[in-house]
Amino acid sequence: MLNLSRRSVLLSVLSLPLAHPLLAAMQPYKLDARKSSVGFYFNLSGTNQKGTMPVRSAQIRIDPADLTRSTVDVSVDVTRAKTNFVFARNAMLGAEVLDAKQFPTIRFVSTRVQLGKSGRISDGARIAGDLTVRGVTLPITLDADLYRRRGSASADLSTLDIRLRGQISRNSFGASGYKELVKDTITLDIRAKIQQGK
Repeated sequence: MLNLSRRSVLLSVLSLPLAHPLLAAMQPYKLDARKSSVGFYFNLSGTNQKGTMPVRSAQIRIDPADLTRSTVDVSVDVTRAKTNFVFARNAMLGAEVLDAKQFPTIRFVSTRVQLGKSGRISDGARIAGDLTVRGVTLPITLDADLYRRRGSASADLSTLDIRLRGQISRNSFGASGYKELVKDTITLDIRAKIQQGK
């Protein structure tokens, strides 16, 4: 999904505020759930494992004239999580880890978007927000990339690809079961396709 010319695409997206001042208003976007996934990686008994969770709902608003004003509110369906090891999935959804029966969703609400030193997302943008897991809410910060659709005109922001990456401590959220088997650090790799629309 992201095999694009990163520099050229990002520069064209971020030059839009100067070239198109009429786009200053916040633009609502809807998520294309079929082309989006919340990926996560964990270490089980010394072996790296991969899993995914589908997005349950998403409210995304982007200000092309000032990306720092953009907001994200996303909920993930824990009960439909998948891993490449079925026994790991069952344990993960159990009461000792995510406790999916009592806490069926994970939610992230952005609080701040920080651009790179030159004011561009291509210089290391980050999104800070509050992550709620098992009813525990803690601040996290994710690295962010934003891409325009490949082959689209420089003014076309109708479809965008987003990638968010970062790490969290599962123990901090109380998802601390099976400590002797699963390491504390969970790596997130979230990929989403969004389209303008109410």
